[in-house]
Amino acid sequence: MGLDRALSSAMRAALDRAWQIWTWGWQRRYRVADWSYAIWYFPFVAMGNALGQGARPFPPFVPGGLELPFTLTVFLLLPALVSLTILWRRSRPGYLLALSVLLLFGFANFVPATIALYSYAAWFSDRRRLALWSGAVLAALLFSYPPLNSEAPTFMLVIVALVVPLTVGLWAGTRRQLVANLRERAERLEREQHLKAERAIIAERTRIAHEMHDVVAHRVSLMVLHAGGLEVSATDGQTAQTAGVIRTTGREALAELREILGVLRDDPAAAAPTAPQPVLADLHRLIEQWRTAGMDVSWHTGGTPRPLSVQLERTAYRAVQEGLTNAAKHAPATAVVARLDYGSDELAVLVANGPPATPVSGDTRHVAPPAGGYGLAGLHERVLRVGGRLCAGPTADGGWRVRAVLPAAPVASDEAPHSDGPSVEGR
Repeated sequence: MGLDRALSSAMRAALDRAWQIWTWGWQRRYRVADWSYAIWYFPFVAMGNALGQGARPFPPFVPGGLELPFTLTVFLLLPALVSLTILWRRSRPGYLLALSVLLLFGFANFVPATIALYSYAAWFSDRRRLALWSGAVLAALLFSYPPLNSEAPTFMLVIVALVVPLTVGLWAGTRRQLVANLRERAERLEREQHLKAERAIIAERTRIAHEMHDVVAHRVSLMVLHAGGLEVSATDGQTAQTAGVIRTTGREALAELREILGVLRDDPAAAAPTAPQPVLADLHRLIEQWRTAGMDVSWHTGGTPRPLSVQLERTAYRAVQEGLTNAAKHAPATAVVARLDYGSDELAVLVANGPPATPVSGDTRHVAPPAGGYGLAGLHERVLRVGGRLCAGPTADGGWRVRAVLPAAPVASDEAPHSDGPSVEGR
């Protein structure tokens, strides 16, 4: 078992290394091709210089005593110079073209002309200069291999040294330009697709903002107005107090809703919400609101409270808020226990309620409000975003429990959220 695992690891490492080498070579493939051409053409240029002199009817005159320097020039210096200019064939093609024409005139060597014409046709789009250089190569070929005096078939040399390199080079250049254009078009289409998707997202966000404004905001505004009127006209003090709580809570909900709508709308002037999001220090206000509304809430804190990250505290606050909201919707008039436990490396949030009470026939005071079923799903996403775990489900006595465990690494005091009031403990 261990041997198989070692072999598989070694094979994966070898494949990764081979892929890295292939990627490195592919990114530098043109430079590798330049060096390959330079090395490959060196012996053929030297051979072409020697064979070309034998094919010419008028060999150059070499004075006595200069045979050795002439031989070194023919077989070493000129081939090395051709190889050097091949390395610049994609940036300075004129050097290679001029040298190939000189070698044709001086030594009847047509080998450098093949790579020179091919490179210019493949990498450059100036057809006028290409025609001029092709004419110069053709003139040098006819000068070095005259059709009437040369034993070499001039027609075949023109095809090999001129027609074939030009044809292959033009095909390679056209193909590369076509591939580059297709790649650019694909990238442009991909960018356009991303832009269309972003526009669709913005349009959908704007539509959602409009729907929320037209439905939710108007309904909540109407509820706040009715609560304010009831608070003013109520003769019973308890009724006026309850109406005031409803009015205050509705106004806070409207303020938060307007901030969210400002983010959702496709409006450059709309600013993101600047009001601080609720954190653990705001739990006392949340608990008091539910107690004022008539919910029997027991609040406990375990462990040693310490500063935590803002995102973590927001998630814990939303977990308590969602648990209390579920208890109010589905189990009204039951006792609710909310608990916050600080562990060494985690924060546990628990909200549990007893079984829902059976409403009396005709009693509409405890009718559960309509629920969309998205609260726990959204809370689950929040908890997963901070790397925690969420467990929500019924208990053995018929109640319901929401428990979230969040990784709680301590933070510096200047990074912790600021408290706006004392914590609430007990009932």
